[in-house]
Amino acid sequence: MTAFRPCIDLHQGQVKQIIGGSLNDSGAETNFVSSHNAAYYANLYRQLGLTGGHVIALGPNNQQQVLEALTAYPKGMQFGGGVNLDNAAGYLEAGASEIIVTSYLFENGDFSWSRLEKIKAEVGADKLVLDLSCRKTQDGWMIATDRWQTITNMQINQHTIAELESHCVEFLIHAADVEGLQAGIDSELVSLLGNCCTIPTTYAGGARSLADLELVQSLSNGKVDLTIGSALDIFGGSGVTLEECVHWNQQP
Repeated sequence: MTAFRPCIDLHQGQVKQIIGGSLNDSGAETNFVSSHNAAYYANLYRQLGLTGGHVIALGPNNQQQVLEALTAYPKGMQFGGGVNLDNAAGYLEAGASEIIVTSYLFENGDFSWSRLEKIKAEVGADKLVLDLSCRKTQDGWMIATDRWQTITNMQINQHTIAELESHCVEFLIHAADVEGLQAGIDSELVSLLGNCCTIPTTYAGGARSLADLELVQSLSNGKVDLTIGSALDIFGGSGVTLEECVHWNQQP
């Protein structure tokens, strides 16, 4: 069954909800800036028994917030954002349940199997989440790196998914084009993931109400989980409450 997965997105040292497609080196269009720190949300998720969520650092100046969140909910949340061979083990030691990797796995737009093997050897496939966040082009959904600014030449399709599944424990996929817009999920992408993925997979981007959990469950046959950000009441949204999402997860 499709589950709600919680998130903490950090940008410039603050918990924010941004419009993903606007993110660049100078900033981002922002939907919400929280008065609470990352540890507050991590504690909240821990108290509610929410699992499988992620902390994402979007760019620099987030390290202190990341470490405080991982300390607040040890082994309760995944971490992604600038993870590489040198720091991956450190984030696990700091309390991350798994580490999420994207940009490190690409060199000049090309996927690096040698880098994947190195980081897998360092932390183990069972602690490795591959972030296949993407943007839609005329050639299909292409993986995007460097805060979704760089579109690589690797397409999300059945072949790619099948090749990567044995190297990780889970996939995380942000649909960067609809991230933060609260204009609905990318239904075609969710359907594709439901058809292709045989390991746990979380989709993020565009969710605006509880009905989107029902839609993702229907489109993916319950194989894809959903992260809801900007529409959530704890992030200033009015589309759905965290209480409703917790109740959804508690359904038999």
